[in-house]
Amino acid sequence: MYNAGVTYAERIKRLLAPPERRVFEKLKTPQRVQDYLDTLPINFETKGETYMSPRAVLRAKTAHCMEGALFAAAALAYHGEKPLLLDFRTIPVDEDHVVTLFRQHGYWGAISKTNHAILRYREPVYKSVHELAMSFFHEYLLWSGEKSLRAYSKPFDLSKYVPERWVTAEEQLFWLVEAIDTAHHFPTVPKKNLRLLRKAYPVELRAMKIVEWKQPKRFKRRG
Repeated sequence: MYNAGVTYAERIKRLLAPPERRVFEKLKTPQRVQDYLDTLPINFETKGETYMSPRAVLRAKTAHCMEGALFAAAALAYHGEKPLLLDFRTIPVDEDHVVTLFRQHGYWGAISKTNHAILRYREPVYKSVHELAMSFFHEYLLWSGEKSLRAYSKPFDLSKYVPERWVTAEEQLFWLVEAIDTAHHFPTVPKKNLRLLRKAYPVELRAMKIVEWKQPKRFKRRG
């Protein structure tokens, strides 16, 4: 049991090894966290599906969107900020996305780990989480041109879990993915307007082909 006077940030600091703390100490702002995530190669999960903890990400030096979001949340929590995630839900044939929320001077922004030129970091210029979430709508596309984003979650606060469960866990965090997936989500499109959605123009689809990290030659999987 933790002393009631110990902050969440202090709990995390006590769990981390000195080399891990040295990394987190440098990540004092959301901007620095994003800069660090951008140096990590994308995790293509070549050996199977993973949901690594921030400690495991530091060790593996790779991350996909969920793992990057957890790492960013842990870094913010280390410096006394709320570790908040935002989950995006798509139609079944597409893949969900997760970002880390932050707030500076009253405006919301988001840290994002992705392999694409879209669905990336959001500057702190949004007055509400809804406004920020909707900024991703027109970027969420299928190769057919269909716009696939259908819902976003309310801010998911990781501080309701002790940090041992997600910051330094050695096991894969499938339980946390399920918890986020079953959290309350808000629709992005009014039902009456679903039929009115226009398909993306070919030049928009070409932007989807731009990737930061190339997939291994013998492994083809959507990153």
